[in-house]
Amino acid sequence: MEFDDDRPIYLQLLDDFKVKISSGKWKSGQKIDSVRNLAKSYQVNPNTVQRALQELEREGLCESMRTMGRFVTEDKNLINKLKDKAFDQACDEFIEKSQALEIGKNEALEKLGKYWEEVDD
Repeated sequence: MEFDDDRPIYLQLLDDFKVKISSGKWKSGQKIDSVRNLAKSYQVNPNTVQRALQELEREGLCESMRTMGRFVTEDKNLINKLKDKAFDQACDEFIEKSQALEIGKNEALEKLGKYWEEVDD
């Protein structure tokens, strides 16, 4: 993962963790890798990973079980809300960029449909 110098790393990790949860890469109820292993794989300080995981826990997306580690929430409703929010953000960006390029709704949707078919092949 390449980090953006303009945002705190723990927030970027948090975003990545949320993507992993909403996409199902980290499954509901699954044990999350240790802070040490995550820090090693992301090549960041363990304290940075710890801070991101604490925020993830604060948001209810994972829970800590003493001596057993952290686990992804089993609250499917919460995970679906997370996925919906991420999709809404992507739509906002798409609409904003389309408008900046002076591409109207119908044209943008037509182009998106064609592009989607090309990528889907």
